[in-house]
Amino acid sequence: MSVAPRLPRRPVHGVLLLDKPVGLSSQDALWQARRLLRAEKGGHTGTLDPLASGLLPLCFGAATKFAQISLEADKAYRATLTLGVTRTGGDLEGEVLREREVRVDRPRLEAVLARHVGVIDQIPPMQSALKHQGRALYEYARAGIDVERAPRRVCIHRIDLIDWHLDEVVIDVSCSKGTYIRTLAEDIGEALGCGAHLSALRRTASGALRVEQAVSLPGLAALSEPERDALLRPVDALLQDWPLVRLAQAEAARFLSGLRRRVALEDRAAVRVYGPEDRAFLGSAHIAGGELIADRLLSPIEVRSLLTDAPSP
Repeated sequence: MSVAPRLPRRPVHGVLLLDKPVGLSSQDALWQARRLLRAEKGGHTGTLDPLASGLLPLCFGAATKFAQISLEADKAYRATLTLGVTRTGGDLEGEVLREREVRVDRPRLEAVLARHVGVIDQIPPMQSALKHQGRALYEYARAGIDVERAPRRVCIHRIDLIDWHLDEVVIDVSCSKGTYIRTLAEDIGEALGCGAHLSALRRTASGALRVEQAVSLPGLAALSEPERDALLRPVDALLQDWPLVRLAQAEAARFLSGLRRRVALEDRAAVRVYGPEDRAFLGSAHIAGGELIADRLLSPIEVRSLLTDAPSP
């Protein structure tokens, strides 16, 4: 049986908004998208659990240098909670631990949701990727080992009740990075007195990026290569809400070499820096004491590549 030849990789730079399906790991989703784009280098912007679907920004080429920005951004989710049943791990895949009668009315439900808005402390679930002594917590969980975890402070910006019917509650959650929605579901269930677990989860936003802007893997596979390339957002897509600093050609060259320069601008923790051309994105920086100080820089080769019309064939 003949084997189809492996297509050669190519330099691809940009950000792809992927709508990850349930049941696929973030790494496997990245691998499939990278194969379809024939990209030499790629990375995702933080793990989205296989149980969850929704927005997974993928960075390729020069954009991988700025993946941490999406990791640090606020997130939004649509979560489905099943009341009356607690499970190991706090989600649908875990074994049933306890079943209780659900006696909840709408005013009580809304009051409990409101109590979970604001700054709260969460104990990370054992099924998380958080590290303990160099190993992910989920590795200990698979071995049946429970590890003591310190609470972590997160912020729940908003919880909206979308639907409620008997033992099923659907909520929209806007939260800070590092929030565990399965833990939130368990906490809400305990506050209601009946317990709960997370039965479905969909990430709807990461920072300013929305899942409505994303493409599915089957949708990506159905496109031609030029059409796939057209879906790539610019390398600086994750920095679009940062203040912009533009430099003349000579200043841009010095900035790319890592040299500081004086600027008549107020101090800022993060700015995006460009050369004289509109698409000449150079990297990220901060301003301190009237100096522009580079944080993440593109290489001159990457800058030239961004000024071309399309990824190299």
